[in-house]
Amino acid sequence: MTTASFPASNMTALSPPEAIPVMLDYDREAAYYDVTRGGDARASAAAEAIESLLPPAADRIADLGCGTGIVTVRMRRPGRSVLGVDRSAGMAARALARLPGRIVLGDVTRLPLASGSADAVTMVWLLHLLSRAGSAAALGSAGRALRPGGVLITTVGKNDAAYQGTDDASAILRPARDRSGRGGQSDDLDRVLEIGGQYGLSLAGRAAFPGLGQGRSPRQWRARLLDGEISWAGPACVESLAAALAALPGQDRPRPDPVYQLVALRKSR
Repeated sequence: MTTASFPASNMTALSPPEAIPVMLDYDREAAYYDVTRGGDARASAAAEAIESLLPPAADRIADLGCGTGIVTVRMRRPGRSVLGVDRSAGMAARALARLPGRIVLGDVTRLPLASGSADAVTMVWLLHLLSRAGSAAALGSAGRALRPGGVLITTVGKNDAAYQGTDDASAILRPARDRSGRGGQSDDLDRVLEIGGQYGLSLAGRAAFPGLGQGRSPRQWRARLLDGEISWAGPACVESLAAALAALPGQDRPRPDPVYQLVALRKSR
């Protein structure tokens, strides 16, 4: 079986647009990104969940915001062409070492792919990083790149996952986060479904996977609060939340890993 390929003439490098904010300097993060994000264990869990949503005939897959390629490389199969797209040169260089010749520098809102050239498009931990306008544009760009009947697979509600557990730390943090009005994020499920519908994309399946090694202890949560790393926690609630966390048993025992949600959206034929 020959490997399906994407139209090479459309794989042109693009400059990142200034309109989309970058939350981190991913060129700097690239060197230690995998180690701080669950490494191979979390990547394998993500790839397995993605695979459960991929149609059997998905021979051409574009992984948008592929980062270091740690998940992308796990999608390779005989006869399947996998292409990674990322806007960070540092990340792309790491991915290129894993997938030589299969990584492209590009803007996810203006994909360097021909219309209808992909059987599947994947976006893992991407939409939550974009502005609301940027995430909408990324969904539209992915929809354009998909062939009729193709699927878009994306994580939704990424930042919610850390607070959805049944453990004691989540019981303290979740109500305060809800009161902060943290809703309306760019990767909210309802929003993704609404925007996807504008491009002929409808819900076709759901899956979930654990963020292995990503569960935090009460002491780690307190440190993040006190260092101002949790944007929704205003000054009025930081001290009370930190005190409540300090009163929990097992200060250095990580609580359960977050569980990330995936959805598959199929493009109308």
